[in-house]
Amino acid sequence: MRIERLDLGDDARVRACHNVMIAAQEADDPVWPADPPSVFRAALAEAGRSRDPVEVWYVPGPDAGSVAGWCHIELPELENRDRAWVFPTVAPDRRRRGIGRELLRHAAARVTAHGRLAIDSAALTGSAGAAFATAAGATSDLAEARRVLDVRKASDGEFARLRVAAAERASGYRVVTWTGPTPEEYVERTVALRVAMNDAPHSEGWEDEQWDADRVRERSDRWLVASGRRGYTVAAQHEATGELAAFTQIRIDPANPSWAYQGLTVVTRPHRGHRLGLLVKAAMLEWLAEAEPALERIGTGNAASNQHMIAVNETLGYELLETGWTFYELIAADVR
Repeated sequence: MRIERLDLGDDARVRACHNVMIAAQEADDPVWPADPPSVFRAALAEAGRSRDPVEVWYVPGPDAGSVAGWCHIELPELENRDRAWVFPTVAPDRRRRGIGRELLRHAAARVTAHGRLAIDSAALTGSAGAAFATAAGATSDLAEARRVLDVRKASDGEFARLRVAAAERASGYRVVTWTGPTPEEYVERTVALRVAMNDAPHSEGWEDEQWDADRVRERSDRWLVASGRRGYTVAAQHEATGELAAFTQIRIDPANPSWAYQGLTVVTRPHRGHRLGLLVKAAMLEWLAEAEPALERIGTGNAASNQHMIAVNETLGYELLETGWTFYELIAADVR
């Protein structure tokens, strides 16, 4: 079976990989919209979503220029340098022919060549990807529940009411907002928020992320620009110290403004217990009602064990989807 490295300059082949992704999404996860071409291409670039090095390999299909399956390999370079993310995707009409297994073998060889020991991946519970991971010998780790908020179901003034109720517990804090990349005046202040995300449940064996201002600019903010998505941030600032105590982020694809995607939501440890998570998320929903009139749904995911954030989301009206993500680990040397 021939496996070739994807050249991002080959527009036809990139489109063919995107078509495989769309077909797989429609077969496995029709509720969740697929990434548009601009986001897809940005994610496959040499510095993808996390701005870590990326390799993409594909199996040519039977027709000229077509693709039967492809595999995305992401190589963390700041932490977890003994690991790699690997995501094989096979066209639904080409499954059960050994394509996924060959892509996994090839990816394991590449991971090993880069000095990595472990492969990490994720698949929807009960999906073909989950069955493939189990058959390959991967062990399941963290489970993540998915929820969707249909903002059309909210009663008039509901989010304002929730924001006001949360603000009563949050005296001494003010709400600040911005669109797009982080304004320079807040870059340093967001570092503590990103470090606080290390408190959230995560896969066993993964190292904590170490953040500084340059990482905010060069990784998180650059990915937002590269993806072409519109970004919204709502933060709670402690008036006495000027610290950013909490924030929440939303991303929207201009190609599909009816859907939004929840980014980070976090409250730093010294400021927990003041309903700041609910405050910033309710304020965000008020803002989006004006800024994004076409918005209908917001998708989010939380570790199934993160009961605090789940409670906040359910207060806002998020509803549980039947399927969530399961994260897997596989030792590269064990791939056969």
